[in-house]
Amino acid sequence: MAESPRLRPEDRADFEAVLHLALNTADIRGALDADPTGRTAARLRAHALAHADDIAAAAGEPYRSYLAVRNAARHEARGTRDTGSLLPALAVLTPLVAATSAGVLLLLGGLLQVAAAPGPLPGSLLAAGWTLALVAALTGLLALAALLRTALGRRGAPTAGRVEHARLAWQQALLDLGVLPHLRGQHALRPEAAMTPSSPPDTLAPCPARAGKDRTPCSD
Repeated sequence: MAESPRLRPEDRADFEAVLHLALNTADIRGALDADPTGRTAARLRAHALAHADDIAAAAGEPYRSYLAVRNAARHEARGTRDTGSLLPALAVLTPLVAATSAGVLLLLGGLLQVAAAPGPLPGSLLAAGWTLALVAALTGLLALAALLRTALGRRGAPTAGRVEHARLAWQQALLDLGVLPHLRGQHALRPEAAMTPSSPPDTLAPCPARAGKDRTPCSD
């Protein structure tokens, strides 16, 4: 059996929220109300926070699943940021550069052809221009398809929803398996100050006149 992961610092706030919820459940709240000073509640809360790792270990499997989903979401987001800054730039620049170059070459080739320039230069410029125009059209279509695929992929994989579902499942397991059993076990050992002392014995002094015979209290 794998060892339960230790509670991450960023998850301490969730632990405290679950602890607050547990302290306000009906049975524990009713027992704590017997101590009007609030010391028992403070002692229980401090003890639970001090043993947060041990308590969270009871919900180790849901916590491990939550960490796995959260880490996967972070890696996915990091990869999207890394590629997101390059791919959109290439998707826009490649067709734009190709189209601009094609326009320049076609314009020069057309002017030289109108001017009846000798040699194969006008034809070469026109051929290169049409080639670049074709490249611009193809890269534009490919960029559009890539952007649509990325958008559909993000819509079909609601990462944030998966992370939140795993988080709520861990919190519920933490409450049911960890915090509530811990608090109930600790409350059974509440301090002696919260206990009602037994009634003291009869303190009536025996009548001095009969002290040698018996210890019956004086009636007058």
